[in-house]
Amino acid sequence: CSSTHAAEARKPWQQDKNNQGASDMAAQAAKRINKVGFLVAMQEEAAPFIGALKLQKRAPHARAPIVVHEGSYKDATVLVYSPGVVDGKSLVGTDAAFLTAFLAAEDGLDLFVNAGTCGGFAKRGGKVGDVYCCGEFKHHDRRVPIPGYDSMCVGHRRATPAPGLVSKLGLKTGLCTTGNSLDCSPTDAPIIEESGAVCKDMEAASLAHAAELSGTPFLAIKVVTDIVDGPHATQDEFLANLSTASKALQKVLPEVLDYVTGKSVAEL
Repeated sequence: CSSTHAAEARKPWQQDKNNQGASDMAAQAAKRINKVGFLVAMQEEAAPFIGALKLQKRAPHARAPIVVHEGSYKDATVLVYSPGVVDGKSLVGTDAAFLTAFLAAEDGLDLFVNAGTCGGFAKRGGKVGDVYCCGEFKHHDRRVPIPGYDSMCVGHRRATPAPGLVSKLGLKTGLCTTGNSLDCSPTDAPIIEESGAVCKDMEAASLAHAAELSGTPFLAIKVVTDIVDGPHATQDEFLANLSTASKALQKVLPEVLDYVTGKSVAEL
């Protein structure tokens, strides 16, 4: 009986919280997009886009190695975040990505976009140079076979719906699977297969989590550099196509900005 009374006592607070959440979501959906942040994991991927928009480098962050460039494009404020460089190498993987996204939230972005490269799958129609707007995200290398922990660690987050953007730019869509290794190990392969992923990367699922925590609308634009189920070694194909993929990002990201700027999230 006492537990029933306690549950009933919680109901007004829970109702207020639910109402506030619904109100916040409605306000977010109606807000116009004028400040867009892009997280690009590798300096090589980001450089052509930064150069094309003539963005300026911010002073170093006081608490982290992240690198931020900012400026404007038409009517939008644009920021490009990279996790940073150590010993001449870009910081890649989920840890660096999550930290960067968490700190980027301090800038009060209207939209957060993960822009970068990925592996594609021939069995699902993927080809080098394809551009995806990924709609869902999971982790494939978080194996914790304990009820509750298994699903929590894998996660299953979704991007902000953007059917108009996908249609306008002719983008492919699907689930992106994230892990901290470039290769696809025999252990990871069946997990990825079960997920039905069309893209494999090293940051998107963690960025989706960070965006969820900060309440920031989130998109992921990915260009395929290598074919996970193809005949070539992943690292060789990735390096061979990185420059081409980076130029493809330079082309598509201004098109993304053209489409989203001034729209509400609900209009994407």
